[in-house]
Amino acid sequence: MVNRHRGEVELRAGDKVYTLCLTLGALAHLESVYGGEDILSLADRFSRGHLTSADALNLLEAGLKGGGHEYVDLDLESMSFEGGVASLIRTLADLLRVTFGGSDAAGIEAAEANINRPEEGGEDLPPFPGSPS
Repeated sequence: MVNRHRGEVELRAGDKVYTLCLTLGALAHLESVYGGEDILSLADRFSRGHLTSADALNLLEAGLKGGGHEYVDLDLESMSFEGGVASLIRTLADLLRVTFGGSDAAGIEAAEANINRPEEGGEDLPPFPGSPS
């Protein structure tokens, strides 16, 4: 069972349940992955509303590491998530929220909400699998 007061969230992937947590070590790992950017810069980066698939993979890896999982034994790139990618994005937003506080995860939620926004002169993008259209 996860403890949100410790910054833990639950992720269901395949037939397993994982605990994600951005511990100090996991945050240091993220800083390293992003070329030494400090944690406040990373929090700002994630709050802008543009989350790439590489960002999601990096957050997932760090969260698994902080949650005590041997992510090197997992095939993260082919992992399937209960509720699809939209559920993963919501879980990562929740992870950032319990780590940094309410407003720092708003960008990821905005990114998910913006998925259906038409680009200038373009068409609506399809929704994430499992999300309401």
